[in-house]
Amino acid sequence: MSAAEKHDPELDSCRAAARDWLKENFPPSVANFDVALLGMAGIKPTGDAKLWADRMGAKGWGTPTWPLAYGGGGLTVAQARVLTQEMNRIGAKNPIGGMGVMMFGPTLLEYGNEEQKKRHAPGIVTGAVRWCQGYSEPNAGSDLAALRTQAVDKGDHYLVNGQKIWTSGAQYADWCFCLVRTDNSKKHEGISFLLIDMKSPGIEVRPIKLISGNSPFCETFFTDVKVPKENLMGPLNGGWTIGKRLLQFERAGLGGGGGGSAGRGGDMRGVDQIAKDYVGVDEKGRIADRDLRARIAQHQMDAKAFGLTVQRAQSEAKSNQNPSATTSIMKNAGSRLQQDRAELLLEIMGHQGLGWEGDGFSGDEIASTRAWLGGKAVTIYGGTYEIQNNIIAKRILGLLDHQ
Repeated sequence: MSAAEKHDPELDSCRAAARDWLKENFPPSVANFDVALLGMAGIKPTGDAKLWADRMGAKGWGTPTWPLAYGGGGLTVAQARVLTQEMNRIGAKNPIGGMGVMMFGPTLLEYGNEEQKKRHAPGIVTGAVRWCQGYSEPNAGSDLAALRTQAVDKGDHYLVNGQKIWTSGAQYADWCFCLVRTDNSKKHEGISFLLIDMKSPGIEVRPIKLISGNSPFCETFFTDVKVPKENLMGPLNGGWTIGKRLLQFERAGLGGGGGGSAGRGGDMRGVDQIAKDYVGVDEKGRIADRDLRARIAQHQMDAKAFGLTVQRAQSEAKSNQNPSATTSIMKNAGSRLQQDRAELLLEIMGHQGLGWEGDGFSGDEIASTRAWLGGKAVTIYGGTYEIQNNIIAKRILGLLDHQ
């Protein structure tokens, strides 16, 4: 918080209003519980979790800086920061999440027409509509522009045929934002951005089971799928620009912890608190293992510094509508921190951190093991670690290929 914000009467009023609303509407039973992760796993919240999601969705505070006209909170960046601070104070996590909030929604607000915004934004704001991403294909991963899924103009609609892979949450999604080829004579300039109703005839989804035991990714097949012309977002053959912008939002979200759920799970307390339970403490109440204590302290300092950097970058991004390569730095740093935490947890738990199932392990221990395995993917999806390093080298450092 800046010095000006600390003494801003308008923000003081905003803080008081947020505190009063949270006191009235936040169920203490879901403190420190990430309700948004339920939706990403295809689980509909119930009880107080649903109550909290419904209230935040209706208030628009799940997407606090989105315009009021589309159901958002209409807050300024500074006001949204105050709201976050008040939520953190009582352990209230934002229950509205997923790809709609993290990736597609911000892109929709930039590139969608008015009709598309009014149609799709409210469902994202309330969490009622779930989205998935149709980008990667079996022969178009790192070279995404090599995609071959075809959308042929049939007059009043496009006829889509092709296959996508690693489609996160496709088995639960209501809609898909999809890159398709509408011109075979050009590579980047022949791609368009379509919005596809996942209930359309001709769509088949096959979940892919991972080493963690979960199936967050899918193969998605499109066979003669009819997509109305009004579902084209942006200009025909202009999808590459929109697709790149969306990737900036994705990488910012994955780096900042907005959507990378594969590597999270288990005991969500601070690593230092978990270590004290498993390793014990010395006569001063510190983690007994000196080396482990030092590495945990370094990890927590890195995590705190990263969190502050993400907040600053997000604030600066509000005044810059152009895609920024800095999200590649955030994505790489955030994914490494996530993996480091998982590695530390398993070391701390010892043999209790190697459980797959059975009564000899707690639910948190099993979840931590699976999160450690699933977290191996966070440096791959959303653009691999190596691809992000290339972007950083070329677009930030200005290096040439031969350097």
